[in-house]
Parts: sequence; C-alpha cells; structure tokens
Amino acid sequence: MSTDTFFAHETAVVDKGCIIGTGTKIWHFSHIMSDCKIGEKCNIGQNVVVSPRVVLGKNVKVQNNVSIYTGVVCEDDVFLGPSMVFTNIINPRSAIIRRDSYQETLVKQGASVGANATIVCGNTLGKFCLIGAGAVVIKEVPDYALIVGNPGRQIGWVGEYGHRLEFNENNLAVCPESGQEYKLEDHQVVRVK
Repeated sequence: MSTDTFFAHETAVVDKGCIIGTGTKIWHFSHIMSDCKIGEKCNIGQNVVVSPRVVLGKNVKVQNNVSIYTGVVCEDDVFLGPSMVFTNIINPRSAIIRRDSYQETLVKQGASVGANATIVCGNTLGKFCLIGAGAVVIKEVPDYALIVGNPGRQIGWVGEYGHRLEFNENNLAVCPESGQEYKLEDHQVVRVK
C-alpha cells in the first residue's frame, strides 16, 4: 500500500483511524491497529504490532518483531531494538480481563532500547538513556542513564550520541564524537554545551 504521505508494504495491515506521518515506512507483516498516532519519518520494521492508541513521535525506529502495547508513548527519535518487549499489565491473567488496568510507559526523546530488552509497564525511560540488550527494566530510568542486566541496574551515563561519558574531578564529561559537554550533579546529567 502506498499513499501520498507514507509507505506500507502490501503485506502490512493498517486499521482505520490511524494517523501516520509523512515519510513513515511500514514493512512486511506489520499491523498498525486503530487510533494509533505515528509521527513523520518513522520506520516500522517487519512483524511489528502497534496496538490501539499507541503514540510514536517523529523519527522513531522500531526494529523487527516488536509489539508496542496500548499505554506506550514514545517521544521523538526513540530507537526500539529487535524483539524488545513492552508490557502493559502488571499482573496479567488469561481468564481475567484487565483492559481498564493498562499502565502507561513513557519513552522520552532520544532513548534507545536494545535487542531483547523488557520494559515493565508503569515506568518512564529518560531522555537519551540507553537500555542494554537483554536488560529488564523494572523502575524509572534517569535521563542519559546506561542500564544493563536483569533486573536492570545503572552502570554509568551516555551522551546524546550513545557514547559512555567519563566524568572528571569537576563532574564534567565530553562526548568523544560530538564534543558535546555534560555535567553530573545530584545524580543527574545535563548537557551544558
């Protein structure tokens, strides 16, 4: 399926009521369910399910085999790695319907989630954080945090280009690729230049 504003592969299913931004691409066997909002220039990989009322900002990259459940909001420039997992019910049971109990998960601007990571619902992933492959996130993640393991634990900080930040005695760090400068204060990182 091709429209004037976005592309969907012929095997993709796009339900009625979706808003899909200009330049977005939806690939093989993906299903975009009703009332989703997908921003401009997103890339939705193969075998992806986007459940009703999910919101994806601009330039969100969703790799193959990801299910994004109702209650998830991704801001601009988010990366969701292959086969990573969101949840939206904290105590699921097959025989008990809990559609009125979906918990929200917010993934802030520039955050990246590695392959096969699991994000337990009800948490916020901070701006430009990096969730390592296979990590299991069970609590809030600060901006620029580097999270690994099961359960997920913070082992450091990363800059907007994804490089690990090494802070000096003045709590300042410089990204080796971009030259951007960061300050660590009260267990929070902010970009200063």
